[in-house]
Amino acid sequence: MGKIGNPKNEDEAFLKREDYYKNLLRKLKAEKQKVQLGGGEKAIERHKAKGKLTARERINLLVDNPNEFIELSTFAAYNMYQEYGGAPSSGTVYGLGKINNKYHVVVANDATVKAGAWFPITAKKNLRAQEIAIENKLPIIYLVDSAGVFLPLQEDIFPDKEHFGRVFRNNAVMSSQGIPQIAAIMGPCVAGGAYLPIMSDEALIVEGEGSVFLAGSHLVRAAIGEIINNENLGGAKVQSNISGVTDYIMKNDTECIQQIKKLTEKFGNKEKAGFNRAESLPPLFPSKEIYGLLPEDPLKPYDMYEIISRIVDDSEIDEYKAGYGKTIITAYARVDGWAVGIVANQRTVIKTETGEMQVGGVIYSDSADKAARFIMNCNQRKIPLLFLQDVTGFMVGSRAEHGGIIKDGAKMVNAVANSVVPKITIIIGNSFGAGNYAMCGKAYDPRFIFAYPNAKIAVMGGAQASSVLLDIKLKQAEKNGKVFDDNEKKKLLKEITNSYEESSTPLYAAARLWVDELIDPALTRQYVSMAIELADNNPDIPKFNVGVIQT
Repeated sequence: MGKIGNPKNEDEAFLKREDYYKNLLRKLKAEKQKVQLGGGEKAIERHKAKGKLTARERINLLVDNPNEFIELSTFAAYNMYQEYGGAPSSGTVYGLGKINNKYHVVVANDATVKAGAWFPITAKKNLRAQEIAIENKLPIIYLVDSAGVFLPLQEDIFPDKEHFGRVFRNNAVMSSQGIPQIAAIMGPCVAGGAYLPIMSDEALIVEGEGSVFLAGSHLVRAAIGEIINNENLGGAKVQSNISGVTDYIMKNDTECIQQIKKLTEKFGNKEKAGFNRAESLPPLFPSKEIYGLLPEDPLKPYDMYEIISRIVDDSEIDEYKAGYGKTIITAYARVDGWAVGIVANQRTVIKTETGEMQVGGVIYSDSADKAARFIMNCNQRKIPLLFLQDVTGFMVGSRAEHGGIIKDGAKMVNAVANSVVPKITIIIGNSFGAGNYAMCGKAYDPRFIFAYPNAKIAVMGGAQASSVLLDIKLKQAEKNGKVFDDNEKKKLLKEITNSYEESSTPLYAAARLWVDELIDPALTRQYVSMAIELADNNPDIPKFNVGVIQT
């Protein structure tokens, strides 16, 4: 057991890095404020003129403390669907908040964005919200106000396994698992979308605004010639008093939300997983100092121990195999009292016992072997895993290949893939290639995955990728008889590099839900603690078995 970290050195380099990171956060906050306007001020005015609250106002009224609500996937669909006018936050707001002092997943359609219509990424976002509810056995509240599928893109949202229909399948699965689902119909609820609230355990409907039907009045007239308005077809009184489809008629949004709070107040307590928690102790150094420790250039080295010392309780770790496989740090620690097993990429250049210099951020055979063993230990002892990613990939070259890097890398990937304890991943800097997989990227089912505002997710670094892509372009051109001069090659390389770098940004990743949220590094402890507290709600931890691992 030992303390780690050193007091900050407020030299010019530290202050420059700190200013750079604070500026990144300011820009991110400004973009978030734009996104949270949804369809824009005029659309909000039209929405409120109907006596309705906006999606985020509904959530704020529902949760115990709006300031503590953790919105996720805020940047979903960022800069996507521009040909259709965009879809800020994909027209859906969701996150985690306490209602009657218990965590719930809350999902709300934003009707100011294309009447709350579902784009392809909207379906993916709703499925992620349900996945969080299922994995952590959390009650889920749906605040429904949606025109249904966005028809111009219906082929990308309707028929496939991870499309619209999967949402209703999940409704049924959650019900069978005893996960409470309450839906409030606060606007239109049409066609396939009508199944979501009605497959929930209880459904409330707002009189005058809420409606639910398989086909609206226009389609009914076109299909069978019947002339009827939407209220008489599937309004609150019809669906509550005649069909019995909905359970409660509410006068307005406010009354509806108060009724949800009354219903959730009576939920019973459930068994916990029992992850170890002790008294919380703050780190010895302020978490905000992380700003000045991270380099502006994500390829430059820094000491990951210094970052960890600003995250863990009392800046104290029990390091596993401290002198072996030094490009990955493995250590037991506590975060806000919770016991965690940390797997972190060390970004400084490492000198081994044999005098060999190892590049920081690269996974070598010894590091992969150590990490695999540590992950197995944590699974055996029911200790949640915290992955701190800043990885440029596995070591390449003849020496690495002859030393069995593929075998050792596969061993680590196997342990990560079969891990049964909750995994929380934070992308601090780079997340390249197979390193993303080994360090528990999105494909490896982290319970939550967050990223810092300077993170990069890509198959490889920009310089290497651009060189490869340029070579491919030039060879294709040569086949067609085109030869580029040096100036043309430089121009093409710049275009390729800019395009590649743009697709590697954290906002690009967040738009496509590769991460759950972009977070302020100073709040890392809070996010990790929340993630483990939520995971503790699910006591069903399968037996750990890594399968076949070559030794």
